[in-house]
This record gives sequence, structure tokens and C-alpha cells, in this order.
Amino acid sequence: MSAAEEILDIVDEHDRVVGRSPRGAAYAEGLRHRCAFIEVRDAEGRVFVHRRTATKLVYPSFYDMFVGGVVGAGESYDDAALREAEEELGVSGLSRPEFLFKFLYDDGAGRSWWSAVYQVRCELPVRPQAEEIDWHAFLTDEEVERRLPEWEWTPDGLAAYERLKAHRSAG
Repeated sequence: MSAAEEILDIVDEHDRVVGRSPRGAAYAEGLRHRCAFIEVRDAEGRVFVHRRTATKLVYPSFYDMFVGGVVGAGESYDDAALREAEEELGVSGLSRPEFLFKFLYDDGAGRSWWSAVYQVRCELPVRPQAEEIDWHAFLTDEEVERRLPEWEWTPDGLAAYERLKAHRSAG
């Protein structure tokens, strides 16, 4: 099954399931769905940063400081977070990511999804999925901040990143 054919739960503004749709149609029609964002840090506390492949359905060739993706129909956010993190990092046996918070991402141009933000430490050697990731590195928080104005970042990842910084500073 292609990514565009994957079935997603369609949700309302309160994150209640109101239907199902293939992923490609959900994107084309601007149907609200669910996503998981996982911040991955290595043993030194550096953040996993990557550039998405040019073949991605959304934000091709953009940089991101989260791994993750859509939550499948009937799948929980927690299960999607673990599945997506292991798939994109190319690892198995990863600890279950820790849920931090959820927010409604809406770019005002027809892209809207409920976004559950997680964190996990990965001390396993990563072998990122070639179909998903063109380039990757573990960067310090300072290096990420320095790259923010230099690289083209996924808008939803940037929104999650800003909310994560605020969440952490609020204690």
C-alpha cells in the first residue's frame, strides 16, 4: 500500500473521530487528522535532525527536528509515536516515547491536524529510513537554534518546536 492509500481517522476540532479517508484524499481535501511528533535525543542529549526526502507527500526536502507522522485509522497516538520513531530511525526495541502535550496545528491554508508531541532517548545506532530521510545528524540545542533561520523547516515541526520550548520553560 502506498502512503497515499493509508487510511486515516478524520477528526473534528475536538479530536473526535468523524470519519475515515485515504491519506492522499485527506491531504488533497484538507481533512483534519492526527499526527505524532517525537523529539529524539541521543545519549549526549543532542537532538535528531533530518531533511525529508523529495518524494514526501507533505513538505518534501524540508528539515525537521522531530520524527513522526500520521496516526493510522484506529491507532492510538502512543502506538503511532513508537511505530513512527522506530520506522524513521531504523531501530527496534526503542523505549516507548513519553507523551508531553497535544495541540491543533492549522496553517490557515487547508492543512490541519491534531499533533501529539513526545520525547524519547535513543542510544541505539540509527539507520534512518532512506525513503523518508535524505540526511540526518544529532545536533546540540544551540546548533538547532543557529540553523533555524538558515534552513527551510517543516512549518508543523517548527510550531511543535516552539510549543515544546514554551512547555519546558513553563516547567
